Amino acid sequence: MLSREGDVLKIAGPMNITSAATLLNQSNGQLSGVKLVDLADVTEVDSAAISLLLEWRRQAQDTALRFTNLPSALTSLADLYGVTELIPR
Repeated sequence: MLSREGDVLKIAGPMNITSAATLLNQSNGQLSGVKLVDLADVTEVDSAAISLLLEWRRQAQDTALRFTNLPSALTSLADLYGVTELIPR
């Protein structure tokens, strides 16, 4: 589930293969003006979460999009895949 508060996009619930397409569809039109994606309320992640974050960065290429409150499992996956530097905090 996505919600927006000013220039912050908040994500709640799972970010996994099951929810990735829904989250991507919900984010259409939501990224304009977003500077920060808050993942504090994310409950579950898998490699699809990495893909989703990278896609949001691609879509928001005119904005310096950053991510905060990354779950430790997501940070571990980013390290494992060697993409940590592509997910700015």
